[in-house]
Amino acid sequence: MTPILISGGISIDDRGVISFYNNFDFSLFRGVGVKRFYLVSNHRQGLIRAWHAHKHEAKAITVVEGAAIVAAVQINDWGHPDPLAEVHRYVLSTTKPSILFVPAGYANGFCTLTADARLLIFSSATVEESQRDDYRYDPHYWSDPWRVIER
Repeated sequence: MTPILISGGISIDDRGVISFYNNFDFSLFRGVGVKRFYLVSNHRQGLIRAWHAHKHEAKAITVVEGAAIVAAVQINDWGHPDPLAEVHRYVLSTTKPSILFVPAGYANGFCTLTADARLLIFSSATVEESQRDDYRYDPHYWSDPWRVIER
């Protein structure tokens, strides 16, 4: 299974704004369910939090404020991953709601594009389970998915 980007939407009326994710199905967590969720923000724009990987933990990531680049790469060798492996790169933003499902067996990370960026992450593992299944790699191990591409 590869990462899946699930589009959401926005509804605006005279009362305010609703961001929704009606097409996201928590059954993607395959029977283990969501065991916790947490919010992450950085102290500054452009800070990279990557790469961390889990053999058994799956995650669903959405941006609840601002914008961020979120990336994921499948791990083929936990001791020495392929530095040329395909990196799946996504720009997530509150202006276009979506949720990225990252299956178990992937490294993932993000770079904040805005100073106010906040990410909400759902996890299939408890903190203790996650710590026992934790693999870390240099933020620039795979190409440079964090670079903003000028157009």
